[in-house]
Amino acid sequence: MAKAIINALEAFARGENHHAAGLLGCHPVSGGFVFRVWAPQARAVSVTGDFNFWNPEDLPMKPIGFGVWEAISSFAKDGQAYKYCVTRADGTTVYKSDPYAFAFARLPENSSLVCRIDGYRWNDGQYVRRSAARDPLRSPMNIYEVHLGSWKQHEDGSFLSYTELAEELVPYCADMGYTHLELMPVTEYPYDPSWGYQVIGYFAPTHRYGTPKEFMAFVDACHQAGLGVILDWVPAHFPKDECGLFEFDGSCCYELSDPRMNEHPDWTTRIFDFGKPEVQSFLISSALFWLEQYHVDGLRVDAVASMLYLDYNRPDFIPNKYGGRENLEAIDFLRKLNKAAFGAKKNPIMVAEESTAFPLITKPDYDGGLGFLFKWNMGWMNDLLDYMEKDPLFRKWEHNKLTFQMTYAYSENYILPLSHDEVVHGKRSLIGRMPGEYDMKFSNLRAFYAYQMAQPGKKLNFMGSEFAQFIEWDYHKGLDWLLLGYDRHRQMHEFVRELNHVYLDTPAFWNNDLGWEGFTWCDPNDAERSMLSYLRWDTEGRGYLVVCNFCPVLRENVRVGLPMPCRVVPMLNTDETRFGGSGVELTPARTQKIAANGFDQSVELVSPPMSVSYYRLVRLPTGRRTKNNKERTRKRNEV
Repeated sequence: MAKAIINALEAFARGENHHAAGLLGCHPVSGGFVFRVWAPQARAVSVTGDFNFWNPEDLPMKPIGFGVWEAISSFAKDGQAYKYCVTRADGTTVYKSDPYAFAFARLPENSSLVCRIDGYRWNDGQYVRRSAARDPLRSPMNIYEVHLGSWKQHEDGSFLSYTELAEELVPYCADMGYTHLELMPVTEYPYDPSWGYQVIGYFAPTHRYGTPKEFMAFVDACHQAGLGVILDWVPAHFPKDECGLFEFDGSCCYELSDPRMNEHPDWTTRIFDFGKPEVQSFLISSALFWLEQYHVDGLRVDAVASMLYLDYNRPDFIPNKYGGRENLEAIDFLRKLNKAAFGAKKNPIMVAEESTAFPLITKPDYDGGLGFLFKWNMGWMNDLLDYMEKDPLFRKWEHNKLTFQMTYAYSENYILPLSHDEVVHGKRSLIGRMPGEYDMKFSNLRAFYAYQMAQPGKKLNFMGSEFAQFIEWDYHKGLDWLLLGYDRHRQMHEFVRELNHVYLDTPAFWNNDLGWEGFTWCDPNDAERSMLSYLRWDTEGRGYLVVCNFCPVLRENVRVGLPMPCRVVPMLNTDETRFGGSGVELTPARTQKIAANGFDQSVELVSPPMSVSYYRLVRLPTGRRTKNNKERTRKRNEV
């Protein structure tokens, strides 16, 4: 056996082979295809498929060490289906899909496919170079989260292909002003209602929309349009489908072996054994495979909270060796995963979907962190949705839900998500959750989006939210694009497009998100009127004023304190008639030497009902932030 194969096997067994898809699975060799599979407790393994008329006796595999089996077929052809026939320790047999397969057959089949993925000619070199040189933490990030099967469908209900999505979804997102697409899982999965979160093919783009090379072309098209691509990736658990990873060789091969800890009680899925070296090689190889082979820009790692805690949704659990509830093996794995990702790609966007107060999620491993680049801010999402659902009459008693985020906004690198999880399972759509009658719902939602866009943190919104789809998201059906034929929905769509482009054109909203130097409260305490105001600063010191009025009452003579003499010039008003608002106009104003909100200078403004307004600050020739005002701003922000 070749020395390179031996070295790869040894690294795989140590958990250090981060390109195990080049070792295991199905690959072309001289005269045919070689098949390798890890099944350490199997009594015997055979390859069976189209090329041997599904007779498992025709192609037995031989063990080559480290629990890996190998066979070579001179008859296998590209595109043919196959499985592994695994004889378990008790003598029974089971047919398994290839965990390292690059493609799968169409449902209801669950066979793997012999598939060559080499030879695609990429045309995204300019994008890749620019992306490598860009600092994601100081760049705009406005993410459009998409379920590819239900963004849009053909009239007969069939899916758009990767090719059709490249032709329709990509230019749509670029025109709308999004910077990234986040795809709900496209790793192969057998059960449509799981939305892709129960994976059997960690190296295969789902067959539902086309071939692996067509998916490459889709990513390529995104990059050529300036759009980054983030994939939802699920290393926390896997389903118990017999064809998948479940008890692969008759033993708990990929999952934990202790029956008290190897299943999620709510999801009834199996939990990976993160301490097993071969499982580490498998999962990290999958992550790097998408980053390298498919040029994706990053991974949003699903269900991280379930990985971090041994007692996650589990009243009885086995503590770690120190008696604690933290999953030490999973923590080590996540650090190893992120280190490998950053070693393989310049500036990968590694995102943790994590809902607890576990510390240092986005800090480097050498500082005791997990090494992610971003974390979803689930606390912000829950607080703001709870606030916005309240009748405006009662919002003054919930004012802290608007301001609480700023007590921890810089503890991690956050993404502010309004994701698919918030518009399913009876939660209602975002527009459906807004209080009031028809027009008021739209006013609330416009104000909500504008508030999100001007807050510290990157942004994420789920498809359909941009035109205020009224019904909950349904994975069976395409979005209700017909709503664009109705004024309020069309106006919401135009508003979101303009809001997105204002975000892109205003560096203060994205290049200074890492600390208090990018944010100053003007008045966070006007609970009685359900109002607040604050400033955003870019790295060049340019300032922008945000005034929020979450009550459907026109507020006149609103005095806002500012840290220097300046003019305030309107940029965006969610109440404009072209967006469906009441049409209260904003006008430029100039500061006066009237103290307000702890500042020596202030400006008097009009705040339209149920609105968020953006203003650009223009420093007056003699205006300069005084030392006292700088000190006063610092102290206010510390409080």
